[in-house]
This record gives sequence, structure tokens and C-alpha cells, in this order.
Amino acid sequence: MFEVLVYVYENYWRGDACPELGHLGRKLSAVGFERDEIEQALQWLAGLSLASTRTELIDIKHHQAHLDSSSRAQSLNSLRVYSVAEQDHLGADSLGFVTFLESAQVLPAHMREIVIDRAMAVPGRPVSIDDLKIIVLMVYWSIGLEPDALILDELCDDTDRVAH
Repeated sequence: MFEVLVYVYENYWRGDACPELGHLGRKLSAVGFERDEIEQALQWLAGLSLASTRTELIDIKHHQAHLDSSSRAQSLNSLRVYSVAEQDHLGADSLGFVTFLESAQVLPAHMREIVIDRAMAVPGRPVSIDDLKIIVLMVYWSIGLEPDALILDELCDDTDRVAH
């Protein structure tokens, strides 16, 4: 599945340039990906689209509420507590990498939640660091952001699958 996601990332630089999932599935099949890999990737991308859309809606509501001064932004001192299922599925290395990205201030809370959601949707555990890096890249991609050069280098480091 991750090879398909990397292909999508490399060939559709912006998420909004990506064709609808049915058309994308046909293109991926024509390129030579296996049907099972394509189906897994398309389901995963559908979940990513849903999570990104929900986050955008929450951000819009938060922004409007913030303008009304009736709500507060997430505190810098807030702490994300991971459930036992999340800890088991992600593993210590992946959770440590998420924490690193947060402390570097390149993975805000709303994006972190999408990363966790999409990592939990990946079969097998624990999620490898290389797979988590691809998930983070795809979250940036789905929102229409490109990570800065240093973070992009960190996300693409030590993997042959992503080459930008």
C-alpha cells in the first residue's frame, strides 16, 4: 500500500490535483500496481480525505469562534495522552517521532490527530518509522501544504520509496 501512496505523492504534488479515487484506481492499475494494494491505498486515501475535511471544518469553526473571542486556542502546555491501543499500534519509535515533529513545531495538533488516525488505519503493528514518515507526508499533501526543506529532508531520509 505504501508504494502506491508514494506514487500518488510523487505524481500528484498537490492533493487537489489528484483525480477522484475511481479514476485514480484505474491509473494505478494501468501503471502496474496490484489490485489489493490499490484497494487498500484508495480506502486509506478516502479516510485521509474525510479526516482532512473534518479538520478543515473544525479549524473554520474555531477561527470564527476565535474572532468572537468566545473560545481559546489549544494551550501550549496541553498534553496529548495516547490510548493503550494507540501505543500498541504505533509503538514507541513512531510515537517518539510524532513527539519530535510536534516539538519542532512542524506538526500542529490538528495535523497530529490526522497522522494518528491514518496510522491507526494501517494494518500491522507497530507502524514503522518509514511508514509513519509517508503518512506525515500524505497528511501535508492532503491539506495542500509542503513541509519546509529541512522537515522534507527528515521525512524522506533513510527510505528509497520517496525521492523529491
